[in-house]
Amino acid sequence: MVGSVEDVDTENIEPLPEYNFDPTAVMNEPVVEEGNGNKRDIVVGRNVHSTCLAAHMASVLARYRKSLLERTKHHLGYPYNLDFDYGALAQLQHFSINNLGDPFIESNYGVHSRQFEVGVLDWFARLWELEKNEYWGYITNCGTEGYLHGILVGREVFADGILYASRESHYSVFKAARMYRMECIKVETLVSSEIDCEDFKSKLHCHRDKPAIINVNIGTTVKGAVDDLDLVIQKLEEAGFTHDRLDTIYDNMLVCTKSFFSSVLFFFLFLVAPKVTFKKPIGSVSVSGHKFVECPMPCSVQITRLEHINALSRDVEYLASRDATIMGSRNGHAPIFLWYTLNQKGYRGFQKEVQKCLRNAHYLKDCLISAGIGAMLNEPSSTVVFEHPQDEEFIRKWHLACQGNIAHVVVMPNITIDKLEDFLNELVQKRAAWFQDGKLQPPCIASDVGKENCLCALHR
Repeated sequence: MVGSVEDVDTENIEPLPEYNFDPTAVMNEPVVEEGNGNKRDIVVGRNVHSTCLAAHMASVLARYRKSLLERTKHHLGYPYNLDFDYGALAQLQHFSINNLGDPFIESNYGVHSRQFEVGVLDWFARLWELEKNEYWGYITNCGTEGYLHGILVGREVFADGILYASRESHYSVFKAARMYRMECIKVETLVSSEIDCEDFKSKLHCHRDKPAIINVNIGTTVKGAVDDLDLVIQKLEEAGFTHDRLDTIYDNMLVCTKSFFSSVLFFFLFLVAPKVTFKKPIGSVSVSGHKFVECPMPCSVQITRLEHINALSRDVEYLASRDATIMGSRNGHAPIFLWYTLNQKGYRGFQKEVQKCLRNAHYLKDCLISAGIGAMLNEPSSTVVFEHPQDEEFIRKWHLACQGNIAHVVVMPNITIDKLEDFLNELVQKRAAWFQDGKLQPPCIASDVGKENCLCALHR
């Protein structure tokens, strides 16, 4: 049943392979009647016979598919689960499915997938212990939109609220603050990249006269750290931000719990699920759908308390629905993909994948350390952090995400031990060449991962 569940470097942009493709070429079938009865071809460039053009386009697509297969083989640095097969949904690709307006209010546009969308929302609401009559949500067009909506809800509920976010929060959190012209205070972090709750408390004390809107990370962007939600709540109480009942929103604050690495959120949910629950004073939760949950197009699941959504919703006669989302048109295919995988795998299926990812992540970290390469792995996370490779070609080959002296690999369900060993063997070989003459030394990453995880000459 459906309801059951920085600057762009234009020099290095990878172009399509050259196929002698003429972008101005058109087929010669289209014609128009001139006033004198003569027929004139509509010509943009030179005419190409339709059969030749079709064959040429097929060749371009086939070669592009081949390049995708090759790039996918070495995909390690970003949290996308590429282990999926949605052949059963191919029959739906012939339809323009658009989820306009509020998922819970039928609009005039009849080709939608709201029933699937609500089914997915119900699945997550049950997971986070929120009753059907207590929540509102929707499936966004990307992860950033989830941030934008959660923070917008906070801003609308508390117009003069201050947004608090750790320095390790995803960049879109700070983009949202700029877009909404909100005062934003960056909180320091621990070496793990978890929010420093003592610094958080001290900054709260300086602004006790204004509501607090807090972004809590369940998986920081680079190191995959999980902020301690219970400790964040404790520091709010100690700073004087009180509440009447644990299961209601704070009198003068809103907690927005977000996730960039949905893989980390899923590890968190399926290992220590009781920590993320709306029984605690959480205002909204967002999780990316195109990462661990393996939806092939960007999206996220955004859920907030129903009592908050009226602050920003407006009725739209044109749609015969309510406008409470960031975007107007929303991808109607994404909810179907999410519904399909949630039903296919279920809670236990995700648990098994989580356990596999954690085992493989620990294996990679242990192998790096055995090879003399400093590495760190937060719990519960599959993001393995290590020293920044010295070869840009190697970085691009393995799609590594780098920041300063560190890089990371995100172990997802499609990442096998064989692939990790291929990566490790190449890294060890390359590293031997980088540092063979002694002129160049492995970087010290103690400030990024802690002295105990650094294996440079000073800390080995």
